[in-house]
Amino acid sequence: MKQDRKREIISRIKSFPSMSGIAAKALKLLDDPDANAAQVEQLLKQDPGLTANLLKLTNSAYFGIPSKVGSVRHAVVMIGWKKVSKLVMAACVNAITNRQIVGYDLPPGVLWQHSVAVSVTAEGLMRELKIAESDEIFTAALLHDLGKLILGGFVEKELDEIEKVAARGIPFQMAEQEVLGTNHAEIGGLMLESWSFPTELVNAVRWHHDPDSAPQTGVMTDIVHVANVLCLMIGIGIGVEGLHYEPSVSATKRLGIKPTQLELIASQTLEWANELAGVFE
Repeated sequence: MKQDRKREIISRIKSFPSMSGIAAKALKLLDDPDANAAQVEQLLKQDPGLTANLLKLTNSAYFGIPSKVGSVRHAVVMIGWKKVSKLVMAACVNAITNRQIVGYDLPPGVLWQHSVAVSVTAEGLMRELKIAESDEIFTAALLHDLGKLILGGFVEKELDEIEKVAARGIPFQMAEQEVLGTNHAEIGGLMLESWSFPTELVNAVRWHHDPDSAPQTGVMTDIVHVANVLCLMIGIGIGVEGLHYEPSVSATKRLGIKPTQLELIASQTLEWANELAGVFE
């Protein structure tokens, strides 16, 4: 029965609509080393929603830009091509996550807010630990909960049973696994695998709740795990899952994070979340 349910869930991955055509083209363009801001701006003009989200992120207090940015080219001048590329990616992710996520009690916009917060926290961790900046870690953090988009309907149907299991004091994703035969992290990894994302990035999403069970441990998986847990611990995007989360002791040891550093990043995450708050209203 459980295996039949898992097969049904996995079969939904093939029919799941990926990003809009413009969003997909924008991400492809960002991977082109010869691309420039004018090309990206021209493409985004075809999707006003993407452009609006990009500019809202750019104009948030997080970046502290003194004057309002009104175009992609202006954004590049003010914060640089690399940061704008990441914000375009965040805006593209909004195109598929800005909806109510049934089963998880997440109203429209909350999953995107959580995803952006985890990405920002991951970057903060990299700076604090003096780890070289990585676009792939940012992307993995941004996409880590994508599996909820498919699993939510199944969670909704079995929520009473899942909550009974979770009431035993185990994390929500483990309760998902026990009842459904899979969990949102595994489904998210399979989604990215089907979209031909790099293996390391797929693994970071697949094991973001349980990095110690990954076939191979790595910095990307550990960073995304710790960033996600920090955001959940301070209440960003918790929904029905509650607060039953703590960072893996092994992951924090592998990264060399001290408790004082975790406290610092947690307090910074709250500050960053407040600075970005206007974007999600």
